Amino acid sequence: MRRKLVGTAIAAGLALPLVFTGVAQSHGYTNTPPSRSYNCKLGTVKNCGPIQWEPQSVEGPKGFPARGPADGKLCAGGLSQFAQLDDPRGGQWPATAMKSGQQFEFVWTLTAAHATTSFRYFITKNGWNPSAPLTRAQLEPAPFLNVPFNGQRPGYTVRHSGTLPAGKTGRHLIYAVWDIADTGNAFYNCDDVTF
Repeated sequence: MRRKLVGTAIAAGLALPLVFTGVAQSHGYTNTPPSRSYNCKLGTVKNCGPIQWEPQSVEGPKGFPARGPADGKLCAGGLSQFAQLDDPRGGQWPATAMKSGQQFEFVWTLTAAHATTSFRYFITKNGWNPSAPLTRAQLEPAPFLNVPFNGQRPGYTVRHSGTLPAGKTGRHLIYAVWDIADTGNAFYNCDDVTF
């Protein structure tokens, strides 16, 4: 009887990681340009909290801009455990140099390839305040790049080429949104850039 119980316990212990593996890996982040969460993962930015171990986990309700995370909580996807991403740090997050109107390749790293509606990229308006938490009013109302996926599953490295908006100068923030087709959520990334 004891041998049977031990065998059952071992089998259950081996099965649990298989059951929960998909839940822990269903995420993604931008690494080109580096998102705030990716900068935290790399250690480029300190005092980030748990996002440094989970840069792929900025997941919140989809439907942006009509729905989704609340204003001031956009960079963390509305998740309080990642609130450090919403802290503008005095406008001093590391920023990727870009040229207004140039072609640029955005790169995502996915830890699970969800069925996808689209990848969309919004940018802040000229004159926005980089020292304040991000709000919808600070973003241009329409994405400057929209990549439809029509429910298809992307690979684990996703690349999108597009033209950066013309007429941008100084520091800006790109808000990258990965809309999932088969759940009620999306993944959100804040990418600090300078033109």
